Amino acid sequence: MAIAGLFLQSVQPAHAFQSAQQPLPKPSSPESTEVALPLPEDRGSAALEQSLKRLGTWASLMMIVAHPDDEDGAMVTYESRGQGVRASQLTLTRGEGGQNAISADSYDELGVIRTNELLRADQFYGVKQYWGTEADFGFSKTQEESFEKWGHERVLYDAVLAIRRERPLVLVATFVGAVTDGHGQHQVSGEIEQEAYKAAGDPKIFPEQFKLGVRPWSPRGVFSRMPFAPVTGKGMFDYATGKWAPVRFKNYVTGEVTTSQLSKDVQIPSGSYDPVLGRGYGQIAREGWGEQKSQNGGGNPTLSGSFDSEYHRWATTAEGLKGRQTSFFAGMDTSITGLASLVPSPAPEWLTMGLKEIAARVSEAQKNYAAAHPETIAPALKAGYQATMALRQRVIGSSLAKDSRADLTAELELKEHQFQRALALALGLDLQVYTTRQSGAPSGPFGGGIEETSRSVSPGDALEVRVHTGNATGKAKLERVWLESSDGKPWAADRGLRNSPESDVTIEARVPEDVRPTEPYFTRPTIEQPFYDISHQEWRGRSFAPYPLSGWAEFRYEGVPILLGETVQTMQRVVGIGGVFEPLLVTPKIGVKVTPAAQILPLDGGPLPVRVTVHAEGPAEGKITLKLPEGWTATPAEAEFHRKVFGDTEAMLFEVKPPSGLQASPEDGLFVLKAVAESGGHTFSSGWQRVGYNGLRPYNVYHRAEMKARAVDVKVAPGLRVGYVMGTGDTVPDAMEGLGIRPHLLTTAELFSSDLSAWDAIVIGIRAYSVRPELGMIQARLDAYVQAGGTLIVQYQSNTFPAPSALVIGRIAERVVDENAPVKILSPDDLLMTTPNRITAQDFNGWVEERGHSFLDSWDPAFTPLTETADPGQDPQRGGLVVAHPGKGTYVYIAYALHRQLPELVPGAYRLLANLLSASKNAASPAAGSEQK
Repeated sequence: MAIAGLFLQSVQPAHAFQSAQQPLPKPSSPESTEVALPLPEDRGSAALEQSLKRLGTWASLMMIVAHPDDEDGAMVTYESRGQGVRASQLTLTRGEGGQNAISADSYDELGVIRTNELLRADQFYGVKQYWGTEADFGFSKTQEESFEKWGHERVLYDAVLAIRRERPLVLVATFVGAVTDGHGQHQVSGEIEQEAYKAAGDPKIFPEQFKLGVRPWSPRGVFSRMPFAPVTGKGMFDYATGKWAPVRFKNYVTGEVTTSQLSKDVQIPSGSYDPVLGRGYGQIAREGWGEQKSQNGGGNPTLSGSFDSEYHRWATTAEGLKGRQTSFFAGMDTSITGLASLVPSPAPEWLTMGLKEIAARVSEAQKNYAAAHPETIAPALKAGYQATMALRQRVIGSSLAKDSRADLTAELELKEHQFQRALALALGLDLQVYTTRQSGAPSGPFGGGIEETSRSVSPGDALEVRVHTGNATGKAKLERVWLESSDGKPWAADRGLRNSPESDVTIEARVPEDVRPTEPYFTRPTIEQPFYDISHQEWRGRSFAPYPLSGWAEFRYEGVPILLGETVQTMQRVVGIGGVFEPLLVTPKIGVKVTPAAQILPLDGGPLPVRVTVHAEGPAEGKITLKLPEGWTATPAEAEFHRKVFGDTEAMLFEVKPPSGLQASPEDGLFVLKAVAESGGHTFSSGWQRVGYNGLRPYNVYHRAEMKARAVDVKVAPGLRVGYVMGTGDTVPDAMEGLGIRPHLLTTAELFSSDLSAWDAIVIGIRAYSVRPELGMIQARLDAYVQAGGTLIVQYQSNTFPAPSALVIGRIAERVVDENAPVKILSPDDLLMTTPNRITAQDFNGWVEERGHSFLDSWDPAFTPLTETADPGQDPQRGGLVVAHPGKGTYVYIAYALHRQLPELVPGAYRLLANLLSASKNAASPAAGSEQK
């Protein structure tokens, strides 16, 4: 059942309503939903039970965290689904600096994936999602570094804006703002939650936000979850550094500092069992948390059983609280009549009487609800809905103070939305809106289901949209259906099909010629910028820019309107999953892509190959030209394309030559080569990448059609044959091609049975031991390969893995996050440091994001460490590059983040990689290696 949701951003149509008996106040429109197929918890009697809980309270909370998956999902699920609390979450970053256990997508593409993963998790939690503009710049060890990168004012601005938009009664956070939080970005989220608690209600702070339609709002309480890192007689543990620190917790509301463990003030029964939903809130939440697969690879289910979430209270406006509470809202009147607290006491009698009338109708509906006959409570819901609309109108026209009118109006609007939701559920109303083919028809009980359609449309395209409505009890009348675009431009000539008796209506539409593509509103020029630029300030805080088109239906039940809205969907067939709905997107008619996106200039002085792919949504023809730096030339000068059908994307090859005399030097730097397509009188200079994976709603990310190039002073042994074992995906094989090496991606079958001696070097990709279980099974073959003279290079792994001699990654994997941390060469004469390129400390200049990840904690004496580095205050890390020579070969473990440096054309990363790959052809001997231990 696809009923208008409570938690997602809206496209709000404007129209008037008129009852046959008497005029009704104009209701506020509910939010349209982007979710075509709700979870079982959001359907039928389960959904109506929860709707009735929400109708009976105005309790609300906002959780503030740093990254996707930081949230206390069990607690917020208990509050939202169990207690009827209107729950929301502000996540400062989109997790773009983290690891990816699913694919090779990184940085902003990973951020888009993790955004959609958290939105999927939010469906289980039952929360509305907001976002900060901060970018996850990788693991941060200190609060100070995170604030330095982001700017304190930026973070506070985002938190205050989200609070003013959502107006929560209480704020909660997973972190406390101390070193027990570990990650510096975690610490920032804990501090900023408390600071925003004070700032959001102050009209002098960020007054420019009021132009966005928000007003000051002061929450009534602020809480943080008890620290999960230990606090003992030794102090408090900082897992970011692996060290103990003196106990010190600051209350950022009052400024007070305590040097003892925080008090446990609130105990939430997060693991409670819900008999209507059929499982515990922790079980529901764990399934949602497990949807964040790029971070954790998918979570394991949890067993039933009660448990609590314990929180510390930093401040509250409630008085007289003693001892431990079982609710964040202790001392607050969160009943409907408690809305009178939004005006100075004493509240006018007409307000208290109006609220009592609404509360009485809700109580009547709750008392008389029977799951088998939900329609019996429709009259009570209708009466409560009418009373709410009438009271809101009286509030608007009253002499109450401006702030009181605004606060009451906002709360009563939310109640109207909740009444519409409950009425739709009680009456069995539903809506599904999707594109269809001209030949399409509703499927019968044995039909093939909804047809597969294109994911996107382009300016000027014609399309058909089917609006399907359900009316299980027949007690409501369908008044009309219509389409509404997010930018207000009409897509259909008839904006409302009135008095239609049909449950299925097909609307013919056409995409406006000037419509913009569906793309992220948040961008940054480079990954080095630790925050996003925003194209539309009114969208700041949203998950994405609004989807282009929604379908709406208006029902009437005994004279009151019920509106349902849904983003227009497309149907996609995914092998192994089946049909899945995806929101309709707008793309340009032509997209242009250059591959590779980054490449060093050929080492032999030959031309640089540049491949340009044109993606057309339909037949198209035109020409491609390259815009090159001064003095560069391309052959051919231009190329024509003729695309006959969708999917015809054969690449066009250009050979590009830099001017003679170009040297590999810092002065020459990076060069940018751009491609431009001309077609139909228009030019196109970007293309899009569909980011996501099977089962996750995808989104398009746009990239300029360009290549970065750099001349690098690097040598590599000739004729190298390299096998590569891909882990979760990276671009290291692409970078090898820039060295003149075409690596072969080894399959599982080849690892088990092929002649490994065919390869001069075998490279194990990042995290491969975690996702390629066959590696552990064939370790004896890999050991024999090295013994016989091969080179095995293992890039960083998530956990300890098998090796010829013991290597250990600590329980808390050491990492060096300062990309400028000094690197000392411990064995400058080792052949890996000298041949064919002499590696010095200067080769670690210009690195991005981090030095490395999963530095070894300990290793067998057979290994020789070649480098040493550390963050400020960190113990020296020598486990970032170690080498051993079992038998005739070479075994290398490297934790340095080559996979991040190579796409950025960092010269030293190429030189170091070339030395490792060339090891088997160096004049090395086991004896020489032994002497260096």
